[in-house]
Amino acid sequence: MEIIIGIVIGLVVGAGGVFGIIQVAAGNTVKRAKEQAEQIKTSAEKDALSKAKEIELTASTEQLKLRQKLERDQEQNVRKLDEQEQRLGKREELFDRKIDTLTVKERSLDDLDKKLLRRVKDLDERDAETAKMQADERQRLQEISGLNHDQAKQILLTRLEEDCQSECGEIVRRVVEQTHDEAKEKSRQIILTAIQRYAADQTSEHTVSSVIIPDDAMKGRVIGREGRNIRSFEKTTGVDVIIDDTPGVVTVSCFDPVRREIARISLEKLVQDGRIHPARIEEIVTEVTKEMEENLVKIGKDACVEANLPNLPKAILPMLGRLFYRTSYGQNVLKHSLEVAYLCQVMAAELGLDANLARRAGFLHDIGKAMDHEQEGGHPLIGKEFLKKFGEAEAVLNAAEGHHGDVPPTTPYTPLVMAADAISASRPGARRESLERYVKRLQDLEQVAMNFEGVRQAYAIQAGREIRVIVDAKMIDDKISAKIARDIAKKIESELTYPGEIKVTLIREVRSIEYAR
Repeated sequence: MEIIIGIVIGLVVGAGGVFGIIQVAAGNTVKRAKEQAEQIKTSAEKDALSKAKEIELTASTEQLKLRQKLERDQEQNVRKLDEQEQRLGKREELFDRKIDTLTVKERSLDDLDKKLLRRVKDLDERDAETAKMQADERQRLQEISGLNHDQAKQILLTRLEEDCQSECGEIVRRVVEQTHDEAKEKSRQIILTAIQRYAADQTSEHTVSSVIIPDDAMKGRVIGREGRNIRSFEKTTGVDVIIDDTPGVVTVSCFDPVRREIARISLEKLVQDGRIHPARIEEIVTEVTKEMEENLVKIGKDACVEANLPNLPKAILPMLGRLFYRTSYGQNVLKHSLEVAYLCQVMAAELGLDANLARRAGFLHDIGKAMDHEQEGGHPLIGKEFLKKFGEAEAVLNAAEGHHGDVPPTTPYTPLVMAADAISASRPGARRESLERYVKRLQDLEQVAMNFEGVRQAYAIQAGREIRVIVDAKMIDDKISAKIARDIAKKIESELTYPGEIKVTLIREVRSIEYAR
């Protein structure tokens, strides 16, 4: 127990000593901290004073710079003001001089006005004197000539008309030559380019309207007992069947080419089948009619693809197919429409117009020929009314109605279609023409030229593409010749119908004959 107490006392004493030591150490630490704090405070105060002096020095420097800048700006402004004052002074002097000059001019103008007024007054007096003198001279001339004013005026106008007619012929000739010189080469290039870039068959065959019959016995079966088969066939198809003595051939005649084609195909099928009676005839004709309607749509689609116009309304397709069976002077109308479409496209591209619209107008210009067998009126108006139902553009409608000159063109595409139509119709071999129509057209051409005064002879040459007119050299001079040639061309345009163009060549020959004896 005493040992424990001793240990405890020892521990207490030790702890007290340690505490004393710690307290002494802490006191030293605090003292050092205070010293360091004083040193830091002293250093901070020195730094603050130094920074304040630097800031004050910087501010003084900036203030000095600003003052110097302001002084420089003020000096510049003063110089500018001085310069402006000098310029204003010079302008003021200039204005003063101009005012003086204007004052002088104003005085001069006043003097001129007075002089002009005096001169006008003098001129009025002279005009009055002149008018009086003219009246006296006119009265004296009437007394001398024995003509009144109206008679003298009529004589003068007659002479003036003769002189003007001569000058008019010269002007017409000069203007035509100048126009030809400027436009002939360009138009030739455009048309030749269009023709050369399109290659087509020269002659289209006529639609075949005959059926081969193997023997005369089959002819009898086609006719039927007391003609009942042929009557039933004609009634069902709407065509005329001509059976004559020609061996092995039966002719189908109808104004509608589609109906004629249906009848031809139906008759061929009946001949091949051999069973020919009214019921079979109606069955075959109904079947062929349905096939023909499908075939017309297919032909129309193929033509649209060839013309690169795939977006045409469906109702137009069978009408295009009908054109395939329609011919004009032996030229297939659908092939003609495709040719016109391509020519219009080429010429429109050369002229900077819309080639697609030109191709569409050329392709559809003859669409009325597919319906002119069923409707009254010419095919231009029928085609225009048909296309109008489908909202076609004005250029297409005007081209369909005006490509034969029935109405004036409202767009530049109508003359293109007219030119392409003439090119397609007039190229060699494009169309056939009967001998009677050909001779009649040549005679009409010659007769038109012979009706003009002073024409001695007229000859239509080059298949009616040119007419040579020979005039009397004693009645017609060179200046009047140009006018007569132009008048003949205008009369041909107004009175005759023809494809393409006709060249009028007027010839004035002077012959000098002498005899040596």
